[in-house]
Amino acid sequence: MDFALSAKAEDVTGRLWDFMREHVFPAEAVYHAWRHERGHDDHGFPPVVEELKAEARSRGLWNLFHHDLAGLSNLEYASVAEITGWSPVIAPESINCGAPDTGNMETLMLFGTPEQKSQWLEPLLAGEIRSGFAMTEPDVASSDARNISTSIVRDGDDYVINGRKWWITGTADERCQIFIVMGKTDPDGPAHRQQSMILVPRDTPGLQIVRHLPVFGYQDQHGHSELRFADVRVPAANMLAGEGDGFMIAQARLGPGRIHHCMRAIGMAERALALMVGRAQQRVAFGRPLAEQGTVREQIALSRIEIDQARLLVLKTADLIDKYGAKGARTEIAAIKVAAPKVCLDVIDRAIQVHGGAGVSDDTPLAEFWAHARTLRIVDGPDAVHVRSVAKEELARERPYAG
Repeated sequence: MDFALSAKAEDVTGRLWDFMREHVFPAEAVYHAWRHERGHDDHGFPPVVEELKAEARSRGLWNLFHHDLAGLSNLEYASVAEITGWSPVIAPESINCGAPDTGNMETLMLFGTPEQKSQWLEPLLAGEIRSGFAMTEPDVASSDARNISTSIVRDGDDYVINGRKWWITGTADERCQIFIVMGKTDPDGPAHRQQSMILVPRDTPGLQIVRHLPVFGYQDQHGHSELRFADVRVPAANMLAGEGDGFMIAQARLGPGRIHHCMRAIGMAERALALMVGRAQQRVAFGRPLAEQGTVREQIALSRIEIDQARLLVLKTADLIDKYGAKGARTEIAAIKVAAPKVCLDVIDRAIQVHGGAGVSDDTPLAEFWAHARTLRIVDGPDAVHVRSVAKEELARERPYAG
């Protein structure tokens, strides 16, 4: 395995670091001040992000997530995602590489019709609108897609949708104009052919936004919302791929998406470690800097070791996807989804400990980072599901010797 970046990727990451230092990090205070002034229950869009998006486009730092758009492999884009993880609230969107839009754009690129691409993919690629992915439901364990109960029923030239969804990221932002909705078109069919995905515009009659859910007390600007579909009628042409293809589409979008999540988590961990080191060097306790205390040194060292271990596993996974596709990396994809958020949380927790009271306040990004990282252990499937997958593969593995 050779994880060295190509000349093109070195150029992109170098220019991205310049953009982060010159524009993104200074914009964080502006972003949070704008939201604080209006109250965090207000989901308006801080203008500074549009300024960042314009700057990113002028620098050629736009839609870097997809090989066909930016010429970067999954392995190379992993380093881009890590850099944006240093400022996870605004950096990914600033370069049009934020979730769930990247997964939705990839889905439309793979399975959308020319008409669907023209109506929805093109404005998403331009950063003019945002999108949602409506899979999770409040009444069932949605980590098992077979449990999905939302119904999608054909009625002439339309489909009629009924059901409830929640934790649908992006909904509170009015720029979220289209949802990819997963439901059942054939509840009595084979287990992995029951589900379908269909496009539902935000303004469709019967689609109700019930509430916006806080995450550990934080109200994200884009929101994570509960939706109700009551006889929502959309044209049959809004179906993605075909009836029964929902599970296949879900699997296709999850492999690269988990690379993005995990590398952003590593970026968060790196920033937390940088803050921990800075604090340890500046603060004095018991007559000497914290950096000279044995316990603090151990926390710093363990953080470096664990971050580098997790990064190598994620890079290996990205490399496998590039070479063999998501199926050829299914064990590793499951493994990184457990490993990277755990390492991120552990490093953030140590950084909070070194900061004391400041670590749990809004004076540093650590508390918000912790909320993001803890949520990562649930999104795209909880830890238990991925552990189950790794164990299944491990139990089936042939071994040269087991004596």
